[in-house]
Amino acid sequence: MILIGERINASRAPIKAALEKRDAKFIQDEAKIQADAGCQFLDLNCGLSIETEIADMEWLVGIVQQVLKIPLCIDSPNPAVIEKGISLCKAKPLINSITAEEARYKNIILVAKKYNSAIIVLTMDERGMPETSDDRFKIAKKIFGILKKEGIEDGDIYFDPLVRPISSEPKQASELLSSIPKIKSLGGVKIVCGASNISYGLPQRSIINSAFIAMAIKEGLDGALVDPLNKRVFSAIRASEALLARDNYCMNFIQGHRKGLF
Repeated sequence: MILIGERINASRAPIKAALEKRDAKFIQDEAKIQADAGCQFLDLNCGLSIETEIADMEWLVGIVQQVLKIPLCIDSPNPAVIEKGISLCKAKPLINSITAEEARYKNIILVAKKYNSAIIVLTMDERGMPETSDDRFKIAKKIFGILKKEGIEDGDIYFDPLVRPISSEPKQASELLSSIPKIKSLGGVKIVCGASNISYGLPQRSIINSAFIAMAIKEGLDGALVDPLNKRVFSAIRASEALLARDNYCMNFIQGHRKGLF
C-alpha cells in the first residue's frame, strides 16, 4: 500500500498555528512520525492561508526536506502554489490534484510534465461528483486519454474515485468499491482515496473507515491518504495487506506492531 500521510494540513488547528508561528520543529516532528509509521509520501496542504499560501508552501517544503528525504505530495487547488512546491522537491513528487475539468487540469499538467511529477486525478468533471461506478469510470477514461496524449506515464496517474458519505447516500460505498477494478482496467494506473469521508455524520467513524478500507484493498486499492496514528484504520490496512499476500512475510504488519502503531 502507498500511504500518503495527511497530518500536515492547515485545516488542523495545530498545523495552522505552526504555520503562522513558523514553528519548524512542530512541523518536522509531524513529518517524522508519519515517515516512521511507513508513509511513502507526505501530503502538504496550507490552503487556509490564501494570501500567503505560496510563501507557506515554500517554507513547508523547505523545513520538511531539512529532516527527511521522503517524497512530498503538494496539495492545493492553486497551480501557482503547486508549481512553487513541486519546483523545490528533491524526490519525485505527487500533485494533489486535478479533475476532468479543463480549467483544473490544463495548467497543472504542464507543471507535472515540466517537473516529472505524478498526479492524483479526481473522478470529477463539470457536472460535479459522480454517483455511480460507471460514471466514475467514464470520467477516469476521459482524463486518462488526455493525460496519455500529454505523455504522462500510466504509473504516474493516481485515480481517486471520490468517497462520498454513506450516512446520506447508502449505496456510495458499494459504488466506489465496484469502480476500482473498472478504472484499473485502463492500464497501469493506481487507485488511491481518502477513506474518512465514507463515515461523515456517523458515530464511531474509525470502525466504518477501517472496514471500508479493508474492502477497498481487496478490490485493488493501491494507496490512501491516512493518519498513520489512527490505530484502528492503520491496523486494518496492515492486516488486509498481510491477508491478501501484499505484505511479504507479514513484515509491515510485524513492524507496525513492534512500533506500537496498533
